Amino acid sequence: MGPIIRSDVDLVVQAQAISPATLDQLMERLPARAIMPIGLGTPHAFRFPDIAPDDTWLTIAAELGCDAAFVPRDRSLSRVALVAMDMDSTLITIECIDEIADLMSIGDKVATITASAMRGEIDFGESLRRRVASLADCPVAKLERVYDERLRLSPGAERMLAAFKAAGAKTALVSGGFTFFTDRLAKLLDFDYTVANSLEIKEDKLTGRVKEPIVDARVKAHDVHVMREQLLGDKDLTVAIGDGANDLPMFGEVDIAVAYRAKPIVRAQATHALDHCGLDGVLNLFT
Repeated sequence: MGPIIRSDVDLVVQAQAISPATLDQLMERLPARAIMPIGLGTPHAFRFPDIAPDDTWLTIAAELGCDAAFVPRDRSLSRVALVAMDMDSTLITIECIDEIADLMSIGDKVATITASAMRGEIDFGESLRRRVASLADCPVAKLERVYDERLRLSPGAERMLAAFKAAGAKTALVSGGFTFFTDRLAKLLDFDYTVANSLEIKEDKLTGRVKEPIVDARVKAHDVHVMREQLLGDKDLTVAIGDGANDLPMFGEVDIAVAYRAKPIVRAQATHALDHCGLDGVLNLFT
């Protein structure tokens, strides 16, 4: 155990479940003068006060299967003006376009392009056009099946959004996905704003084209910037949550960027990363 250095931040360690044995290991290996449980019990979360920021402590938590973050003590939910989040593989557990493609028996082809775009290997706009082109003549009924049968919210999504709303924050669903899904989710979860791509549809089938302009990383970042400028007042914090490379410019427009079960390139550039918690783990990043 190293020296205890008082600071204005605390180390927050959390996971969906932390066993007594893991907690003992954390207490033994982290230089904390105390440990305080926080949150509502799921995820399991603990605050270790007065640990000076050092990546060593984050590494120890990760080795024990936990998420960890240094959280300023004055960072409260009541200060948040805007929470902007991605949809596919963030708010929801699936990539909608991959599921549509799977119902058309071209899932592997489209999923490969999706994965490459999310890693930042190819331009998102071009990748989207290529993927949507492969969906030409897909009946809209298949999109309805994806929503009804395959789409699931990420763990903790509803609790997280409700808590931010209760604290007075506005919520935005900012997606490179499709309005067919964002519109339904916005109604279900009471989002204040939505940004997404529109699929061209004729005679109840996809034409294989996306209506311009494409909502890509640049557009997502621009729209979040505009929302930030409109909403900041007596509140002074903005938050973004995402998982893919096309979320990185959006991250640059906010105060706190959270990489949720994200690609390495995204985790490396985020304020915090959650790999073991549900979305309600975001709440424990605030006091």
